[in-house]
Amino acid sequence: MAKLTPLSGFPELLPQERYVEQQVVATLARTFELHGFANIETRVVEPLDRLAKGGEIDKEIYVLRRLQAEADDSDSGLGLHFDLTVPFARYVLEHAGKLEFPFRRYQIQPAWRGERPQEGRYRQFTQADVDIVGRDELGFHHDVEVMRVMVEALDELPVPPLSFQFNNRKLIQGFYRGLGLTDLATAIRTIDKLDKLPADTIAELLVSDAGATPEQAERCLELATIRTGDTSFVDKVRGLGVDDDLLEEGLTELAAVVDGCGSGDRRHVTVEANLRIARGLDYYTGTVVEIFMEGYERLKSVGGGGRYDALASDGRTTYPGVGVSFGVSRTLIPLISDGVLAGNRAVPSAVLVALPDEESRGASDEVAQRLRARGIAAEVAASPQKYGKQIRYAERRGIPFVWFPASSESPHEVKDIRSGDQVEADPDAWRPPAADLRPGVVSR
Repeated sequence: MAKLTPLSGFPELLPQERYVEQQVVATLARTFELHGFANIETRVVEPLDRLAKGGEIDKEIYVLRRLQAEADDSDSGLGLHFDLTVPFARYVLEHAGKLEFPFRRYQIQPAWRGERPQEGRYRQFTQADVDIVGRDELGFHHDVEVMRVMVEALDELPVPPLSFQFNNRKLIQGFYRGLGLTDLATAIRTIDKLDKLPADTIAELLVSDAGATPEQAERCLELATIRTGDTSFVDKVRGLGVDDDLLEEGLTELAAVVDGCGSGDRRHVTVEANLRIARGLDYYTGTVVEIFMEGYERLKSVGGGGRYDALASDGRTTYPGVGVSFGVSRTLIPLISDGVLAGNRAVPSAVLVALPDEESRGASDEVAQRLRARGIAAEVAASPQKYGKQIRYAERRGIPFVWFPASSESPHEVKDIRSGDQVEADPDAWRPPAADLRPGVVSR
C-alpha cells in the first residue's frame, strides 16, 4: 500500500481539535439565535454563470465534472461555492415568495477555493455568516444590529483579543467626491492596498490610476490615517475641510455603528473607526468592517462584511442586505496548531465503567445505561484487564471518572482519576461536576 500523505489545503482535525471547532460553532449559533436569526444551509454547488464574474476568484473555482465523462464532454456547468454570499443571494431570489422580510439568517458551512494553501488560507474552509436582507429597502438601524450581533458572538469565543475596525463607503466616496476626484471606484481599490504597499506607492497609484492630483492623493492618505476608538473621528474628518452631503451621511452612520457596537461590557472585543478600511469589493455601499486578531496580524483579517444595497435582484425587486462573515477555519486552525486552543479530552465520555470480567459485561452495560439515561456520557471498558490498566486507558482518553460496579462484597464506587478520590456512589443519583459533564476548551 502506498504511503499516505496529507492533502494540502484540506485540513482535518483530530477528535480533541474537532471538539474546539464544534464548541465555537455552537457558541456562534447560540448567540445568533438569541437575536432571532434563522439557520439555513445552502447546496454546495451553484451554476458557473452565477459564480464566475470575470474576476480573479474565477481562477479558484472548483468545477463539478463526472469521473466517467467522455473526453469531449463539457463540464456540468456547476461549481463548488467559494463563499456563502453567492449561494445566499441565489437562495433569497429562489425562495423570496416563502420568506418574511426583513429576513434574518445565519449560515455556518464549508466553502471551497482552489488557491495556494498557506496559514489561514485553505482550499476547504468553514465560514460563519450572519445577514439581514430586506425587500426594496432596509433601514440603516439593521447595520448597527447585525454588526453588534457579530461583536457579541465573537466576544463569547475563547480566542485572543479581536478588533472590529469600521468605516463607511459613503464617507469615503463623499470625501473623494468633495475633493474633486471622478474615478471613485479606482481610488477606493487603491486605498484598500495600504496594508500591502507603502504610502508613497499608494500616492503614486492614486495619481496614475485614479486621476488624482498629488495634492488630492495626499488628502486621501490623510483621511486613511484617522483611527479612533470612539466617535472623535467625526471632528477629525471635518477638520480636513472637505464638504459633501454624502460625506456627512457616512459620518453619521459610522458614528452610530461605533457607538452601537462599542457600548456594553466586552471581554476581549474592541471596536474602532479606521478610515483606512475600504474593502475593495464593489458591491459595498455603506458600512464596512474588517476583523483582526491580536498576535495573528499575519493572517490579515479573520472576518469582514458590510452593507450592500443590491445583494440580489430579479429585475423587478431589489434585495438590499447587511452582513458579516467570520472565518472559522481561518481563525481556529492556526490557534490549534500553535497550542493556543485545545480540547481537554478527545472523547465525550465522562465515565469509563470498569469491567471486572467478561461475565460481568451485562452488569457494566447496565450501569452505563443508567448514567446515560441521566445525560452522563459513559462507555464500558473494552476488555477485563486489571483495574490499573483500565484506569490508565481512561487516562489516555482523557476520561475523568472510572466507575467500579457493585459486587457481592462491595457497593458501587466512582473514582476521580485526577485527584485519586474514590467514593461510594449510586448510578441513579451521582453526577459529575458540571465542568466535567462534557469536554471543554482550554485556552492558553
